[in-house]
Amino acid sequence: MTRADAVRNRERIISAAAEAFADLGLDASMNEVARRAGVGIATTLRNFAHRDELIATVFIDRMRRYADITETAAALPDPWQGFRQCVTEVFELQAGDRGFSQVLIGSFPAAPAFEAERARAYRTFDALTRRAQAAGQLRADFVPHDMPLMLMANAGVISRTIDQAPHAWRRLTAYFLQSLSAEHTEPLPAPVTTRQLYLAMTRTSDLATPPTRPGSSGTGVAGGAAPHPAPR
Repeated sequence: MTRADAVRNRERIISAAAEAFADLGLDASMNEVARRAGVGIATTLRNFAHRDELIATVFIDRMRRYADITETAAALPDPWQGFRQCVTEVFELQAGDRGFSQVLIGSFPAAPAFEAERARAYRTFDALTRRAQAAGQLRADFVPHDMPLMLMANAGVISRTIDQAPHAWRRLTAYFLQSLSAEHTEPLPAPVTTRQLYLAMTRTSDLATPPTRPGSSGTGVAGGAAPHPAPR
């Protein structure tokens, strides 16, 4: 096989994986990816020995888009408008791809480039949250790691309604944003800790499907990118 053939095979695998994850979510198996790419499972595993590597490659552009959305929203003069725009557009990005919806609520520690984009989004969102609270527009007891909880809830709605009611997530988003206004002052229960949240997200990834090892049957692909950095 020539180098050009190897490059073409890799590109076909990435394209097929993107299609499979969008259609089936992260439950799409490595065998399904190989079938869609028109290559053997051995070729697929030579290019991507670990599922996290394939998922990170497929979704890195979307994660960059996530970070860009956050930065664009944070640059708006009105922090509450920026906060609303950020939440709405991130939820919309999540709703547009079944696989990415799952990626956002999992953990992805083995992909440093992916994690760097996630960290960029977190830093910006944290600063935007502080500005909106300082302006008296966002409720004071909101914490940045409440965002992953909202993404988890949205992922559930997307998963159950995407075929019959693909815009149902918009109503959930509106509920969230109205409840987050500083006008609502009834105290909330204590937030989960960042450690608890990270462990929950890691568990979400682990439960999806077992890791695929080179030479195995490639029963599935799991894993994902947590929306924010792992806590210290």
